[in-house]
Amino acid sequence: MSDGFTRFLAGCFGAFTVLVLAGGAGAGSDKGRMAEITKNGGCPGCDLELAELRALKLENADFKGAKLREVDLKEAVLPNGRFQKSDFRRTEAERADFSGGDFSYSSMRSVDLEKSDLTKANFQGADLREADLNGVIATGANFADTDLRNALLVRAVADNASFRDAKMDAANLERMDLKGADFRNARLRQGKLDRIAAHNANFAGADLSGVRLVSADLTGANLTDVDFDGALLRRTRLVGADLTGARNMDQSRILGACGDETTKLPKGIRLGKCDD
Repeated sequence: MSDGFTRFLAGCFGAFTVLVLAGGAGAGSDKGRMAEITKNGGCPGCDLELAELRALKLENADFKGAKLREVDLKEAVLPNGRFQKSDFRRTEAERADFSGGDFSYSSMRSVDLEKSDLTKANFQGADLREADLNGVIATGANFADTDLRNALLVRAVADNASFRDAKMDAANLERMDLKGADFRNARLRQGKLDRIAAHNANFAGADLSGVRLVSADLTGANLTDVDFDGALLRRTRLVGADLTGARNMDQSRILGACGDETTKLPKGIRLGKCDD
């Protein structure tokens, strides 16, 4: 092997080593950024796109208007944070604690919040289209006026949460706990509501056209003036439910649904009696 070729290989190896070290330094630099964020109590308006902030811990953090797009926030602990009008598109935040946080009017399309704690968090007016909210705890959370079209909420817990005026077309709410939840005037067209537990939930004026309500429990629910056009109610429990003024119910699509003497039905609709 010639001396010239040997020097060429040595130069290539040296350059490769510099690149590797530089890449390693870059990968580790987010630890410093996390320390700075912790020191400053947040980073409002900052551009943090693609940052590695996994397991960041900070209470009452201020990220108002921050760009957190495609950030790794898995297992972060950020209760009572301020995230108003921030950019969370495609952010990874599984198993994070955002309880009490304010995400109002944020851009959160395709965010991954699976199994996160969203207790009493505020998402009013946020864009959560195609978001992964499977298994979240969202008791008392506010999703009023939120865009949740095509969102996944399978096995989520949202007792006493508000979805008033929300857009939830084709959302998957299967097996959700929705006791006392507020869906007044919400739009749930073609949604999947199989096996939901929605005792005393309020669906007054909601659009449930084309929804699936298979083995759902709507005991005591307010379903007044609901649009049921094309909806399937199979083995749905409606004990004590109020369906006064409900529209477009099709008896042929009510299969094994049941109620009791306190259930209020629109004219021409019949139900079997639920077993105790």
